Amino acid sequence: MNHTAIALAIFSLTYAVIAAGELPRLRLDRAGAALAGAVAMLVTGALSETAAWKAVDYRTLSLLLGMMIVVANLRLSGAFAAFARTLLLKARSGPGLLAMTVAASGILAAFFINDVVCLALAPLLIETVQALSLDPVPFLLALATASNIGSAATITGNPQNMIVAGFAHLRYGRFALHLAPIALIGLAIDYAVIAWLYRNKLARMRRSTSVLKSRRLKVLRPLAIKSSLVAGATLVMFALGYPTYLVALSAGSILLFTRRVRPERVYKLVDWTMLLMFTGLFIVVAGAEATGFQNDLLAAVGVARMSNPIVLSLVTAALSNLVSNVPAVLLFRPLYPMLGGGYRTALLIASASTLAGNLTVVGSIANLIVIEQARAKRVRISFMDYLKVGVPVTLLTLAVSIVVLQLGL
Repeated sequence: MNHTAIALAIFSLTYAVIAAGELPRLRLDRAGAALAGAVAMLVTGALSETAAWKAVDYRTLSLLLGMMIVVANLRLSGAFAAFARTLLLKARSGPGLLAMTVAASGILAAFFINDVVCLALAPLLIETVQALSLDPVPFLLALATASNIGSAATITGNPQNMIVAGFAHLRYGRFALHLAPIALIGLAIDYAVIAWLYRNKLARMRRSTSVLKSRRLKVLRPLAIKSSLVAGATLVMFALGYPTYLVALSAGSILLFTRRVRPERVYKLVDWTMLLMFTGLFIVVAGAEATGFQNDLLAAVGVARMSNPIVLSLVTAALSNLVSNVPAVLLFRPLYPMLGGGYRTALLIASASTLAGNLTVVGSIANLIVIEQARAKRVRISFMDYLKVGVPVTLLTLAVSIVVLQLGL
């Protein structure tokens, strides 16, 4: 076999495992598949060592690592939970509690990684809802879907945004200027859909949320203040146009200077498997790119057809649900210049890959986190429970994204 055939075979097998979630009869997961694929590209000579080093986007990995350390400190301090609880306590009815859930999830996910937001808020939300004798399902669905939608607003909302911003060279402010309005409209749609579908259950709220005030919430005040100030300064520096990866790494490094938290507690909350998967996929995609597959793909589909915002959004959404949004976005990295390389194209890819995460349970890691957290608390969310919310929310928010970005609103 020549190098082209070998590279495409490795690429196809890697993405097949990522789509399936694991290799049948083996315990090879997505991160392991990405690593094995990257090593295979080097061992077989499909990609040179120099090309592999160049393929890894260290700025994106640095941004992700820095933000993970910042978020880890916010979680350990209890700042996340305190913010969410403050909003939830303002609710005076079932629909009001749902609105606060959507707001808390969307706001936090807009600035911090949506997966982490779901990890931090799911247990608190379940405890809150059960204390009020309400069905947790609509609120947990709101947490998952709103965190996905809110994360579309900024570069730091989710990993795929970071990747798109990296290969399209988008600044934090410009990204947020165009996608934050879409996220806000999306959150309103999300609330309206869930409030309508679960209107009868939401009307059953009888007790005031004041009962929650008696429940103690552990907050390490000095660490909460410090991590919140650093996080706030980080977002300001992003908005002012400073290099996001340097700002994030600086913020993470500052927070490691502490007498209150052992470093291993912070490192334990860093998603090292995600960083490993990203590194491997950068190399695997580069190996496939070296074969020129992207030229053949666009020739078969047609540049004009693929550049159509509706087609591009639907293709991105479909791929995101097939292989997950991060691998899907990486597939567009070599295609991006051939599609014109404009910022609207990049924003469409970012928004579609993120909003598509709400289509099914497996569309986003955040969804799976909420499902698993609920299961641990003996709350069952079925595939159909999710689907009846996910389908209308996804279709409506994708339509809003296409219209807003095309009209330049």
